[in-house]
Amino acid sequence: MPAAERREAILEAAMIEFARGGLHGTATEDIARRAGITQPYVFRLFGTKKALYLETVGRCFDRIRREFDAAAAAAEPGEKLQAMARAYGPLLLDRTLLLGQMHSYADCSDSDVRALVSTRYGELWEWVERTSGASAEEVRDFFSRGMLLNVIASIDLRGLSDPWVADCLGDVGLL
Repeated sequence: MPAAERREAILEAAMIEFARGGLHGTATEDIARRAGITQPYVFRLFGTKKALYLETVGRCFDRIRREFDAAAAAAEPGEKLQAMARAYGPLLLDRTLLLGQMHSYADCSDSDVRALVSTRYGELWEWVERTSGASAEEVRDFFSRGMLLNVIASIDLRGLSDPWVADCLGDVGLL
């Protein structure tokens, strides 16, 4: 297998394993086993577990941005923020992406993780504001609701019939 394909296989395996245990609760042996390679090869390609983790965090942000970008590009000027919100719903069904994202916030006790997450979250916020043309208050509400949806999806409340859950999930296609 070419090195580029092997690198991709490691990143895919790392996304899954880090989604389960975060930075500190994931062993590189588990990543290597899932990728079908040796642990030393993981270190040869990425140097450190943290470097590999930071790449997976970046991938989470990249995927969200791609989905928002596609949704905004297809929407009318006044509907871009709503289109991005609808695009976020299906992303929440990807447990690897969702839990990887949640672990990235929880792992911010590490200064390198905090620096990356802070930078990427800020970039996403500014991009959404610029692309959507929405007010600062609308963008704040958009991101606040996104975090609420993360919590709901993380604890898998989709099966509940409580009105507040239906209110939160109904217009993002998760019911």
